[in-house]
Amino acid sequence: MNLSTEISDGKTVLTLAEQRLDAHNSGELKDFMLKLLEGGSRHLVVDLSQVSFIDSSGLGALLSGQKNATLRSSVFLLVGLQPRVRSMFELTRLHRVFEIYSTLEEALRGE
Repeated sequence: MNLSTEISDGKTVLTLAEQRLDAHNSGELKDFMLKLLEGGSRHLVVDLSQVSFIDSSGLGALLSGQKNATLRSSVFLLVGLQPRVRSMFELTRLHRVFEIYSTLEEALRGE
């Protein structure tokens, strides 16, 4: 899985450079987010702007990240959902669970 991290204004930005977030790579994302949170990240922003497809495994990995962040009193944000991905969040009502921003700039500013 092609993942990259960057620190911006004290916030960890995790970018997924993948078109799909599914059963083949969601476990790796889940483990990576847990390592970031265990390593002290207190504000994790997950950039999904390059992801055009997500399945239940991908949604589960993000839910796991949210849960692990909450357990560590950390902030967990999602950014850049493409229309097809956003519709999956709405279909499963997960758009009510996650804090979702349209752009990375908005998420970093907290708008």
